[in-house]
Amino acid sequence: QVQLVESGGGLVQAGGSLRLSCAASGRTFSSFAMGWFRQSPGKEREFVASISWNGDNTYYTDSVKGRFTISRDNAKNTVYLQMNNLKPEDTAVYYCAAQAPARLDYDYWGQGTQVTVSS
Repeated sequence: QVQLVESGGGLVQAGGSLRLSCAASGRTFSSFAMGWFRQSPGKEREFVASISWNGDNTYYTDSVKGRFTISRDNAKNTVYLQMNNLKPEDTAVYYCAAQAPARLDYDYWGQGTQVTVSS
């Protein structure tokens, strides 16, 4: 079982930066791939970024490439999402999720943290 707790959301002006953190419980964190997703009102949840268990591989949705960076610190059981040059369209609730080895789905989800970007 893995429990995830996000933090770091808030209100920021367009062009600003935020760093989200996701703290995980459980000794198996280092074996899980991790992802960030977001959901805006009236829209479906969408993939933002993911990182492999050892941090060697990262993936991003096109709209955040070059602006967002996902990273992890397995010693701290934490995954991060550095968000730069934020845009109003980045406004959403951001969720982190954990994917167990050999699983296609993300089985564990945090409660989400609100990010609001004002124009």
